Amino acid sequence: MQTSTVVILGSTGSIGTQGLDVISRHPDRFDVVGLAAGGAHVDLLARQAAQFHVSSVAVFDEHAVQPLRDALAQAGAAHVEVTAGPEAVVNMAGSGADVVLNGITGSIGLEPSIAALRSGSQLALANKESVVAGGHLLFDAQVRAQQINPVDSEHSAIWQSLRSGTHGEVSKLVVTASGGPFRGWTRNQMIDITPEQALNHPTWHMGPVVTINSSTLMNKGLEVIEASRLFDVPPSRIEVTVHPQSIVHSMVEFRDGATIAQASPPDMRLPIALGLSAPERLGDVAAACDWTKAATWTFEPLDDEAFPAVNLARHCLEASEKHTAVLNAANEQAVHAFLEHRLPYLGIVDTVKEVLDDMDCEMRGNPLFASVEEMSQLEHEARRRADELINK
Repeated sequence: MQTSTVVILGSTGSIGTQGLDVISRHPDRFDVVGLAAGGAHVDLLARQAAQFHVSSVAVFDEHAVQPLRDALAQAGAAHVEVTAGPEAVVNMAGSGADVVLNGITGSIGLEPSIAALRSGSQLALANKESVVAGGHLLFDAQVRAQQINPVDSEHSAIWQSLRSGTHGEVSKLVVTASGGPFRGWTRNQMIDITPEQALNHPTWHMGPVVTINSSTLMNKGLEVIEASRLFDVPPSRIEVTVHPQSIVHSMVEFRDGATIAQASPPDMRLPIALGLSAPERLGDVAAACDWTKAATWTFEPLDDEAFPAVNLARHCLEASEKHTAVLNAANEQAVHAFLEHRLPYLGIVDTVKEVLDDMDCEMRGNPLFASVEEMSQLEHEARRRADELINK
């Protein structure tokens, strides 16, 4: 069995730590050659570097360099090369490893994704913003067919289910949603929701931004955008269904009426492992369903009135890639404001919609980005306008 070299971006986050857990169980299968992280958790990053004997680490925050070097020395890994700044992370992503696992949160993950693809690496993609905000910029960089391995559980499920037929045989994609902590609530009941309530997800343990997005179902809206672009299926043929048990991770319906689903207990290590090893499946990854015990799986329609984020995302997907970039940027800004108690819960999606309405005309003239720099400028403007609304 051939050993694959691996670079992990966002190694101290939820995806990165679980990815390293998978790799630790298959030491003969993977060789971790580089780690990148934001720089907020230098002690953890140093321990990871020491455990996996990596040759270099990169951090976004240049102020973290000296604390990281101190932590590496403490961990017995003083020899590890340290680089810093966004360009250092992009360079690591493009270093030519066999597989790059991108677990970075936010649209700052786009340039590393592009660098990984251009270098010929297989991209295990957990950074949905690369697809949502980057649009054709990412796919222009996809220089080799089948170069992206989706790591989001929903897109991994669709990816696996699509093996059952050809693209022309697909009738629709069905993306499942847990419904979050406020499933069944009316909009009026959500007025006084606190960050503490919204962070209490019933089935998944994720980072704070993703968890809040899951509670508003903005995460599901972003996933509809990602599914449409990854699998070349129009939004009119993508449905969302609420499945509280989070066992069926998504489905593909084929034109003959057959529906193929991927099912497993909620554990991100499974899609991460497949993203790292595809098309091969690894052993000793996650627990399977226990078919000796009685269980009930339920599915129910999405309440679009209580959770308008999905329809808002559909509107942006049909409008242009600039609209989806603004959606993502304004939402990130609004979520951070909510977590800091500067914005009420219902104000998250309301703020995003107002920013989109405000910027709609100027985005429609030229719907495609000419460069990453243009995307970044538009995102900056969307964040600025979101901040103006939040401060009011």
